[in-house]
Amino acid sequence: MTTMTDASVRFREFKMPDVGEGLTEAEILKWYVQPGDTVTDGQVVCEVETAKAAVELPIPYDGVVHELRFDEGTTVDVGTAIITVDVAPGSGPVEEPPPAATEPAVAAAEPEAPAEDKPAGRQPVLVGYGVAESSTKRRPRKGTSVPGQAQPAAQTEAKAAVQAELNGHGTAAPAAPRPLAKPPVRKLAKDLGVDLATVVPSGPDGIITRDDVRAAAAPAEAPAPVAVPEPVAAVTAGAEVAGARETRIPVKGVRKATAAAMVGSAFTAPHVTEFVTVDVTRTMKLVEELKSDKDMAGLRVNPLLLIAKALLVAIRRNPEVNAAWDEANQEIVLKHYVNLGIAAATPRGLIVPNIKDAHDKTLPQLAEALGELVSTAREGRTTPAAMQGGTVTITNVGVFGVDTGTPILNPGESAILAVGAIKLQPWVHKGKVKPRQVTTLALSFDHRLVDGELGSKVLADVAAVLEQPKRLITWA
Repeated sequence: MTTMTDASVRFREFKMPDVGEGLTEAEILKWYVQPGDTVTDGQVVCEVETAKAAVELPIPYDGVVHELRFDEGTTVDVGTAIITVDVAPGSGPVEEPPPAATEPAVAAAEPEAPAEDKPAGRQPVLVGYGVAESSTKRRPRKGTSVPGQAQPAAQTEAKAAVQAELNGHGTAAPAAPRPLAKPPVRKLAKDLGVDLATVVPSGPDGIITRDDVRAAAAPAEAPAPVAVPEPVAAVTAGAEVAGARETRIPVKGVRKATAAAMVGSAFTAPHVTEFVTVDVTRTMKLVEELKSDKDMAGLRVNPLLLIAKALLVAIRRNPEVNAAWDEANQEIVLKHYVNLGIAAATPRGLIVPNIKDAHDKTLPQLAEALGELVSTAREGRTTPAAMQGGTVTITNVGVFGVDTGTPILNPGESAILAVGAIKLQPWVHKGKVKPRQVTTLALSFDHRLVDGELGSKVLADVAAVLEQPKRLITWA
């Protein structure tokens, strides 16, 4: 005897989670599974891009993938189901009514039955494969159909009316069976103006696929008249079109969040930027020495490491710079820890992950954390948590050959240090002009809580450490 399984129990929907603080949407970058694939609890099924980072999503249960609700490249609201998993595969067919929808027809043919005697049951739906048959057993009544007997005309008309409603025709005329297609395919057909009833299915069990819909729409996609040029916005993001004078790229994900944050920061915090040019020849020599130090073996050692350490020393000497402005409460919040942000340019846009409690780390620990942060960012695996809670930031524009810049504060922070290119330049050293390694530093700060004196002291301390790195020992 075949057992019928309730679809509401058998199929589990995995909804788009809020993978960061306060996020409302995410874009599906890549699916790692397809319908029919077996998945296990904790297995990564897709990668999504939020307003902060690219994140891999694990499925929270075992089963077989039944349906992917959205295509790659689709932006989905948090809380929306994105994948359906059959958690009881092989347990028998899913409970569903026969095509004629007998339950509503019987009800229509029994006007004499009191409404309160009728079980509520499940109501007809407009998407899917029908309504599960009620588990309540009823004794046969006059007017119901019996196998081998013809149905009364009134009952046949009632069934036709219900079927027509499910098919969206709204008339009582007999209608063909509802085409089988999944919700994303139905949406695609609606967007392309394709009637699913006219589409020839190629999927298993007569299911219409996306390719079937596109094939049906292809003949109708005639070239647009010359007088009505194709909108530029229709160009695929980043695509190069021959002869096109413009290419429009949708702003979303990390770039969208960065743009909003920078605008908010620029027009909320009163920025002040100060500059200093410094001889870092001794720092560059120390970098080379540290590369051969056994305590630094296997670690990333570069000028940025010592610049980060110099900034941490300057913050220790001037702790008031490590603060935030609380507009709602009209308070200055002093931070007794330093989460050091490092601005990183990635293919998805600028991100600023931070090293948690950088103030407590030794030089080898700081090197290890910095190396891991950079590698993770380059691979596009930075998590939202890694970008939250920063207190001060370093942006190294020197890697692009730029002398320096006027950086915009990371929202919620009071200072950001820009590091320019380190170049061999003529410099007066011990009374003589000599070639020396020189760079220019720029410190932007929030003038609501960092005045000119404090900002100048911080920048001067960073420069002093880089000019004489032995101060790392005496000041740290």
